[in-house]
Amino acid sequence: MWNYMAFEEMSALELQRIYKVRVAVFVVEQNCPYPEVDDVDLISTHIFKEENNELSAYMRVFPKEDMIHIGRVLVDREHRKSGLGRELVARGMEYIETIYPGMAIYAQAQAHLEDFYKSFGFETVSEVYLEDNIPHIDMVMPAGEMN
Repeated sequence: MWNYMAFEEMSALELQRIYKVRVAVFVVEQNCPYPEVDDVDLISTHIFKEENNELSAYMRVFPKEDMIHIGRVLVDREHRKSGLGRELVARGMEYIETIYPGMAIYAQAQAHLEDFYKSFGFETVSEVYLEDNIPHIDMVMPAGEMN
């Protein structure tokens, strides 16, 4: 089941599942010791899918300056290569178009996912740079250009 929730709407159990998977992917799996839990969670809409009481996909969406940001986009290890990542981003884009129509969307993407994000209409707006020792790029979907 897909969920779209503000921070204050989530139960302690839902929040624990989100943090557990985010830490497993972004801190442990990618070997990046950094403070995964941050204050952006408080202003984000959390989009996630649960199956059998386990979180399988997640992203957060939040307004910042003149763009909507997407971040912490992940599919847990068991569900990768299943198309769930594509479904997750598509649902996120639909949500953004409904709540923030016509606004530009920003993603700080891992560089190896550049073509994936381009397939949704994102454009690369930076050179590759290291973030937590992982190559990243900044990508933007211009305002009003959602596929």
